[in-house]
Amino acid sequence: MDIFDKIKTNRGALGQYQEQADGYFMFPKLEGEIGPRMKFMGKEVLNWSLNNYLGLANDPEVRKVDADAAAEYGLAYPMGARMMSGQTTMHEKFEQMAAEFVGKEAAYLLNYGYQGMVSIIDSLVGRKDVIVYDSESHACIMDGLRMVLAKRFVYPHNDMQGFEKQLEHARNIVKETGGGILVITEGVFGMAGDLGALDKIAAFKKKFNFRLLVDDAHGIGTMGRTGAGTGEHFGVQDKIDVYFGTFAKSFAGIGGFVAGEKDVISYLRFNLRSQIYAKSLPMAMTIGAIKRLELIRDHPEKREKLWAITRALQKGLKEAGFDLGKTESPVTPVFLQGGVPQTTQLLKDLRQNYGIFCSVVIYPVVPKGVIMLRIIPTAAHTMEDVRYTIEAFKEIKKKLETGAYPDEIADFRN
Repeated sequence: MDIFDKIKTNRGALGQYQEQADGYFMFPKLEGEIGPRMKFMGKEVLNWSLNNYLGLANDPEVRKVDADAAAEYGLAYPMGARMMSGQTTMHEKFEQMAAEFVGKEAAYLLNYGYQGMVSIIDSLVGRKDVIVYDSESHACIMDGLRMVLAKRFVYPHNDMQGFEKQLEHARNIVKETGGGILVITEGVFGMAGDLGALDKIAAFKKKFNFRLLVDDAHGIGTMGRTGAGTGEHFGVQDKIDVYFGTFAKSFAGIGGFVAGEKDVISYLRFNLRSQIYAKSLPMAMTIGAIKRLELIRDHPEKREKLWAITRALQKGLKEAGFDLGKTESPVTPVFLQGGVPQTTQLLKDLRQNYGIFCSVVIYPVVPKGVIMLRIIPTAAHTMEDVRYTIEAFKEIKKKLETGAYPDEIADFRN
């Protein structure tokens, strides 16, 4: 059989909706300056779909530094991988700043976050080791797990009884193999907004002698007293052995970094295949990352504004009877009941009649019959944005419950 034949009959869990969804419900085009107000299909919408938590994407200082760095260095320099010809003093400067910010001995700047996590897992474990990980781990973690020969045990999301049980299995295996145990979880789970139970996980370290890797993509810049992440929030930053952050959220950029003990980071520098065999992060983006980190570190008012908007939005939605799940972060999921037809009708109504753009999540990411609208508040939003959105959500909830949305997939072309 031709390997392409299967594509015609099986497009995957999300691809099956391609004809009805492409360009509107999936792969929509948001245009204009990044911020709370953008253009969608020629109309201005109130945008709640970007992880621009601190509003840095269009911060005037950030834009100037980005522009000046691009003008001076272009987007090619440095050429080559870090190990061969892509090392600069600016890359090293960011690494020193990042290590100090998250309270670690050393850090290593990564050209991409997703590939970085895949490669970190691949580098840290071998066939004699065992990985214990949370069932709701991000796709980059799952892809990293697929690459390794280590045995793997998954525990139910944030279930410490299940976690301890899997640790016991892992300990029994490494007694035989002579390997070690790596625990992987997230600081903030990006879909539901709840936090990884880092304090409870860390409490098991002495008993089971494992190392802890935390993906804090949504936590860096948003969580903790200084914004140093979810470990700081729980007071266990020192118990995180390998700390991973990306630039795609609070930093509003591309890239990421990994931080930990000096010897561990040195090992990763020489073994991360996604960095050894890939081009170094361009100078303009590196200098931009330095500026973003300075703003996150030196301007707590940006984080305070984010949390003021977050608390007002979440409080108002809860008071209006909405189910927000277990979120403890700015990520604000709104759970409703309905199938795919109702989802498309509701989303089209929100976008075209209320001028509100937010992401929607359906099966297989959430159970069948569940609609999850995912709202991301930012420091760039206003209290008026919050008030308008809450009132609009009240109306669409009433429409959904009274059957106002037809049991047919919405045609966004009309």
